[in-house]
Amino acid sequence: MNIRVQTEVFDLGTEVEALRAGRLDVGAVASFVGYARDINDGSDVTAMTLEHYPGMTEKALVTLADEAAVRWSLIDVSIVHRVGRLLPGDPIVLVAVASRHRGDAFAACEYLMDALKTRAPFWKKEETPTGERWVDARESDAAAASRWEAKPQG
Repeated sequence: MNIRVQTEVFDLGTEVEALRAGRLDVGAVASFVGYARDINDGSDVTAMTLEHYPGMTEKALVTLADEAAVRWSLIDVSIVHRVGRLLPGDPIVLVAVASRHRGDAFAACEYLMDALKTRAPFWKKEETPTGERWVDARESDAAAASRWEAKPQG
């Protein structure tokens, strides 16, 4: 398991290869990369700053990865989340999941992103032409995460 919170840019290819390095039992890797946008809620965004509590945030991400490993048959999980000041187009988050079969990889990757959006302790402040604003959690993210509560384990 690879869980990192960092300011540095990550490389998708390097991260995916690390998941399967030396393993012939990996049949699938599903990944998701989230990027900073230049617009949110109808307003231009010139930059955003992501904050976290070191130690607590990593522990929460490990818990989410452990939950996914209980629900699906996984070989490995990588979660890399950036913090600090980011510009539109910058990569923010990577979730990559290795498993024997694609169904487990796809489901676990989607679950982890939904859980990250609602349960990971990050705080986001956007810079706009009219000033700075803290970003509240979205109801759509909560709705996406809630669908996993009723689903049986894989």
